[in-house]
Amino acid sequence: MRTPDPIQVRWTSAFLDLPAEVHDVGTAFWRSVTGTSVSGPRGDRGQFATLLPGDGDAYLRVQRLAGAPRVHLDLHVDDVGAAARRAEALGARVLLSASHVVLGSPGGFVFCFVLDRQGHRRPGPVVGARGGRSLVDQLALDAPAHLAEPELTFWSALTGWSPDGDRAGVLVPLVRPAGMPLRLMVQRLGADDGRTQVSGHLDLAAGGPDRRVVVAEHVDLGARVLHEAARWTVLRDPAGSVYCLTDRDPATGRLPVGATRRLG
Repeated sequence: MRTPDPIQVRWTSAFLDLPAEVHDVGTAFWRSVTGTSVSGPRGDRGQFATLLPGDGDAYLRVQRLAGAPRVHLDLHVDDVGAAARRAEALGARVLLSASHVVLGSPGGFVFCFVLDRQGHRRPGPVVGARGGRSLVDQLALDAPAHLAEPELTFWSALTGWSPDGDRAGVLVPLVRPAGMPLRLMVQRLGADDGRTQVSGHLDLAAGGPDRRVVVAEHVDLGARVLHEAARWTVLRDPAGSVYCLTDRDPATGRLPVGATRRLG
């Protein structure tokens, strides 16, 4: 059977889905660390809002949603219905179809197709209270080991973005088009991880020497450090979401020259 052609992704957005009891504290935290303001509420229950950058176009949003905190992805396209049909042909499952379409990837990660109606200028890094530079620039798809290769195949075929490096590696990013705000990366989970389907977390590029400064800024705002590694720090935000600060350069998204790729 012929593989469907890739869709044309015009823009990527990440949604922080937050239960009501932590929605305000979670929104305040991410507004602070991204240097954004919060739009007025939208939706039939006022459940949606956008984090508005000082420069460039928005790509981070919040949603009041029952359940545990999570992150989902919006892909902005010209034809929502056609994009959903292509995703289904590649193994995705439609969960809701309206003016936008909600789907689950083959590994169970929730994402949406939405009609592209916005500008396409990626915001630059922000400077925190202690002088650290950072930028939310990556959505990591955390895949149990047996789902990592199928998930990588799905996202690469859907978007047309090629894997960057060894497909069998622990961390395999996809090459995003120039100016795209969020890169996608598949992370192969270890055998000791109990998750059974693909989930996601946000990564911030925090620029090598700046990372420890940015960590301190986030702790000042209520985050808690869970783990320190050679080139990244794992934290939990005040709403309960896990995310990472990495040594990647906020301007380029790349690790410093000479750094080991699988640590990026």
